[in-house]
Amino acid sequence: MLTQEIASEIVKQTTIRLNRNINIMNKKGTIIASGDPNRINQVHFGAVEVFRTGKALIINEHGPHQWEGALPGINLPIEFQQLIIGVIGITGNPKEIMEFGELVKMITEMMIQQSFMTEQLEWKQRLKELVFEDLLEDSFNQELVQQRLNLIGTKLEPPYQVAVLQIGTNQLKRSDYIQIFEDIFDKTHTLIGFFHANRLFILTSKLPETRVKQKLLTVIQQLKSRGIISPRIGIGLVVETEPHIHHSFDQSLSALTLGNSVQDLITYTEVETKALIDGLDEQTKQQFIERILGDLSDKLIDTLEHFFASNLNLGKCAKRMYLHRNSLIYRIKKIKEHTGYDPQQLNDVITLQLAVWINQMYKKRV
Repeated sequence: MLTQEIASEIVKQTTIRLNRNINIMNKKGTIIASGDPNRINQVHFGAVEVFRTGKALIINEHGPHQWEGALPGINLPIEFQQLIIGVIGITGNPKEIMEFGELVKMITEMMIQQSFMTEQLEWKQRLKELVFEDLLEDSFNQELVQQRLNLIGTKLEPPYQVAVLQIGTNQLKRSDYIQIFEDIFDKTHTLIGFFHANRLFILTSKLPETRVKQKLLTVIQQLKSRGIISPRIGIGLVVETEPHIHHSFDQSLSALTLGNSVQDLITYTEVETKALIDGLDEQTKQQFIERILGDLSDKLIDTLEHFFASNLNLGKCAKRMYLHRNSLIYRIKKIKEHTGYDPQQLNDVITLQLAVWINQMYKKRV
């Protein structure tokens, strides 16, 4: 618990404030941190005595003592969970430093307690991420997963659903992101963590899909209030068994990849058709767009995208594109001439829309 790193930080902080040399000794009485670098790794026999008696030791400047190499000062036991884990020594006239010695001891023990709590949180968080990684495997050790869930105090019950947050600019610390989610979702039935540098997962359980969406919208509001620009969350479908959780996860990624780039919350159902197309082999997709769109110019492909986004409404599309209605009609005719498909006929619309979607997917990858 009392590592050299923690001891060095304690010495650094207290030495600056007290303008006194501080030594910290481990259970063997070895100095592991000191304001005087030359004393590190030396045995402090006064500290050995503190460990033996469990009591503070005062070493006077003029009085005789048997603590070889020890300088005048006070040596106090560092306690953690009712055990002595180290000794802190303050060099100087005991009469002058006695009054703040206990304060230094208290601050030291508080820093160790804080370090311990931070380690526990980090350990638990890593365990959550390991559980999630296990659940994504095609086959996983159910007993091991349950043991880990018990250690972190989490109970997963159906239905299950996975969402993924894509983090953009103005990033917070990882712990801040996790805290925002944990303030909104019940930690007992939820796993939250990072699986990528800029992607966070949340596995919900025992929660209806409508409530999941409501809570995720609240998360987005919280993120925006913290200055996060354009947070995006993809949501997979609800599944009833743990072995299917990885499907919900894959769907949440598809929602992010194939969804509208300006949309905050994207469900898999919104992109399901695109996802089915995306699952085709690359050669089939390439041949399809080449056959349908052929040598259609980028301007006409862009016109098709806006026309479909306007639900085939000429007036709405013209307004959206800042075009005269007649100019739009002219472009629609040119698309029909080049492709052989009419953007105003249902059967042809389906074919053209599929080609446009595939083309958009390729553009996103570039």
